[in-house]
Amino acid sequence: MTYLKEIENGLMPKITSPIDIFVRNFFDTESPFQPLTSIKLKHPVDVYEDSDGLHLEVACTGLTKEDVSINIEGDIIRVSYEKDIDEPTNRDYHYSGIAKRSFNFGYKVNSRFNLSQVDAKMENGLLNITIPYSPHVVTKTKTITIK
Repeated sequence: MTYLKEIENGLMPKITSPIDIFVRNFFDTESPFQPLTSIKLKHPVDVYEDSDGLHLEVACTGLTKEDVSINIEGDIIRVSYEKDIDEPTNRDYHYSGIAKRSFNFGYKVNSRFNLSQVDAKMENGLLNITIPYSPHVVTKTKTITIK
């Protein structure tokens, strides 16, 4: 029974703070909150913009540049790696913290960036993708008068 249902049935005192609800619902299986163990982790990527254009930094620990593929589909850039399952099963791990999983993700890129001149470099387990600005797009601000 959730905390709010317990209040409605008179089994619990009224809510004292939002943190109280969060803590109580964190351990409740009927709650809309999900425990951390059931959340699917996304692949680690940093996306930022500077004077050179748009940059994606993708964590590729233990991979070579031949393992990862970059595809451009219209205005979407897609980065993927398909893991071969040749992992030894006789290991008795005390802790397994290295993510050895496949990934396949894409980002829709604004038209002010030139997807035909993407540059990618792999260095020290980090894939750096640079998408330069498109030279023909003018990024001026414009004020619109409301009628």
